[in-house]
Amino acid sequence: MTPRKLEHTMPIKECPMAKTSVLSGFYKLPPKERLALVAEFSGLTSEETLLLEQSSALSPEVGDHMVENFIGVFPEPLGVAVNFQINGKDYLIPMATEEPSVIAAASYAAKMVRDGGGFQTNSTPPVMIGQIQVAKLNDVDSAQTKVLTAKDELLKKANEQDPILNSYGGGAKDLATKIINTTMGSMLIVELYVDCRDAMGANAVNTMAEAIAPIIEDLTGGQVYLRIISNLATRRLVKAWCVVPKEALGGEAVVEGIAYASAFAEADPYRGATHNKGALNGIIAVILATGNDHRAIEAGAHAYAALNGKYTSLSRWIKNSNGDLEGVIELPMAVGLIGGAVKTHPIAKIAMKILGVKSANEFAEVLAAVGLAQNLGALRALASEGIQRGHMSLHARNIAVTAGAQGNQIDVVAEQMVRDRRIRVDYAKEILEGLNKKASS
Repeated sequence: MTPRKLEHTMPIKECPMAKTSVLSGFYKLPPKERLALVAEFSGLTSEETLLLEQSSALSPEVGDHMVENFIGVFPEPLGVAVNFQINGKDYLIPMATEEPSVIAAASYAAKMVRDGGGFQTNSTPPVMIGQIQVAKLNDVDSAQTKVLTAKDELLKKANEQDPILNSYGGGAKDLATKIINTTMGSMLIVELYVDCRDAMGANAVNTMAEAIAPIIEDLTGGQVYLRIISNLATRRLVKAWCVVPKEALGGEAVVEGIAYASAFAEADPYRGATHNKGALNGIIAVILATGNDHRAIEAGAHAYAALNGKYTSLSRWIKNSNGDLEGVIELPMAVGLIGGAVKTHPIAKIAMKILGVKSANEFAEVLAAVGLAQNLGALRALASEGIQRGHMSLHARNIAVTAGAQGNQIDVVAEQMVRDRRIRVDYAKEILEGLNKKASS
């Protein structure tokens, strides 16, 4: 992947600020009060609020229609990240994750970025790539020419499969070919470029690819095998960038530490993988909350990081001439507001309402900003206090619960473990035993 410069050439989008995502002391509130604030921000109905309060809003009837061999529901904690301002608009970010520090880190990073004017983003049109694999060709070059000559016919056939998508301005827009050499011989790969509008697009693209496959076989005399969407969505990219004042981070030393960490990740794939995982911690939490395909997003992100033959970082951070921190992230983002679990799962629908996005492109841009924030939160911890302090403070609460702590005991046990730097179940039980003895004496 060609290194990307931190050039902020796109115009800043402006939106009227009717409400704020800065909710001071939000994490200190009881869950019911947090939910009330989110409901007010997002305009949730009493029925939607009640669904979020229930232990499982997914009924057996709905679950049985979503997956095969349904037996039950595996709940994931759902929270919201606060403080996000993206293109001048405030957002609350629904996140489903089991990792303790993710939501706290995203919220803290968003607050620091807010001090520098918030996140800015842009994105390409929502174009996905469908691939048709043609093998057993006597003359691969001649086959390529025949397919390209019939481009208009193939695009017309593809677009006949989804007149509704076409009516919204989407549909098959172009077609290209490439010849690849494999262990099974030379193959012709026909790529169909489909504007999917507000859908992720897998069903539409796959249907179109299957429809034109017989025509391609007739044209080339070869045999078509795979006809399927690619999750490396290089024509559906999203970019987010920000400036973080050095004062918000804790000084130029921290800025330099983050810049050095970024350079490390850019040059070394072992560090790059963990660096990118940090960004995806936030993105995937939102993807899960909204019922989108997290596997497709992760596959595309990691493939994009290795597109130029060497795995590298998806984000870059530098110290600018003023001593402040500048960051940018770019990656494929194939997400949708319609289709699949987005419109089936009741909590996914509520999560989308909380997020308040109006298009798949807006959704993708929010996700890029979340990824950049999550990456920043992790790097700041690494460059200053170390990752363990903040992460383990939150993890200690889980350990305390595992040891049997309840109510106020959870915080007491967790704080003691953090102070003593012994965050283990056996030590939590020891502390808890001491508390119980003290309470009974």
